[in-house]
Amino acid sequence: MLYMYFAQGFEETEAIASLDVIRRAGIDIFTVGVGSKKITGAHNITVECDLDTEEATFTGLEGIILPGGMPGTFNLERSERVRDALDFCFTNSKLIAAICAAPSIPGKLGMLEGKKAVCYPGFEEYLKGAEVPGDYVVTDGNFITARGMGSAVEFGLSIAAFFKGAEFADKLRNTLECFR
Repeated sequence: MLYMYFAQGFEETEAIASLDVIRRAGIDIFTVGVGSKKITGAHNITVECDLDTEEATFTGLEGIILPGGMPGTFNLERSERVRDALDFCFTNSKLIAAICAAPSIPGKLGMLEGKKAVCYPGFEEYLKGAEVPGDYVVTDGNFITARGMGSAVEFGLSIAAFFKGAEFADKLRNTLECFR
C-alpha cells in the first residue's frame, strides 16, 4: 500500500496525473490529506482525500509519494506526520517518491546523499549530497524524483515500474498513448 500526501497548495496535475497512472497499474494507494480530508491545490481545485494524516498508519506501508507545488511543498515539510512517514520509509528502505519542489523535503533531511535526484529548477541546492542529472524523472534505489508537472505521467509510470517492472510500465505507457 502507498500513501500520496496532499497538503494545501499542492500542484494538482502532479498529484492527479500520477495518482491516475498508479491506480491504472492496480497498485494499492490511498490519498492522505494533511490536517483534513479536503485539500485545495495551488490552482484552487479541491480534492477529498481517502484519509487524513491522523488516520494513516504505517502498517503495510510500501512507500509514500509527495507531490510538489507551492505552498504545498512547504506545508508537507511542516507536517510532523509527513516527516514521520518519510523517516519510516527511509529507515525501512520503502519507496520515497517526490516531484517538483517536494524532493527538497527528503533532500534537506539528508536522505538523498549519494543518490541521483531531480527537482523543479531552482530547488537543486536542497538536494544535499545528491547528483542532479538533466533527466525529467530519476529512479535511484528506493527513491523516485521528478522535475515537475510536465513529467507527472512518466513519474507515475516510474512508480508502476518500481512495483511491477519495466515491461508492465511500458505496456501501460502504450495504453496511455504516452511518448517517451
